[in-house]
Amino acid sequence: MARKPPGAVRALPRRRPTRPVRRLQGLPRRTRAAVHRIEALSLRAGAVAEALHTYERFLRRPGRYLYLPRANCPCCDPLAARDVLETALHRLPRPARTPLRALVERLDEEFLRRTLPDPLATRPDGTRPTAWWHRRLPED
Repeated sequence: MARKPPGAVRALPRRRPTRPVRRLQGLPRRTRAAVHRIEALSLRAGAVAEALHTYERFLRRPGRYLYLPRANCPCCDPLAARDVLETALHRLPRPARTPLRALVERLDEEFLRRTLPDPLATRPDGTRPTAWWHRRLPED
């Protein structure tokens, strides 16, 4: 079998290191496979696992009450993470949706318990947000 000359090997394009993709833990194999399919079609790889991690990390913060951060940083914004989870839940087939829904509902109960409602919540355009998690009190 012929070998490539050293110059040809060095001329090959190098692959850039990619960001490690988070893995979904604690969910059935069928659910993980369905999540990977919808991530390939409409989200980025690891988006659901990253959103779960962000949402859980926000809820692990100490204190009796949690106030939502004002920063619009998608890597640490629990509202953006919850939006990704809701998108995934709507796109998953029913059998695969059930275990993920149970996990998200458990986190939602903690979120509701530790955040306060904001009766004056509005979007920048003046309309009221439809998702309940956007109607919680932010920090000021």
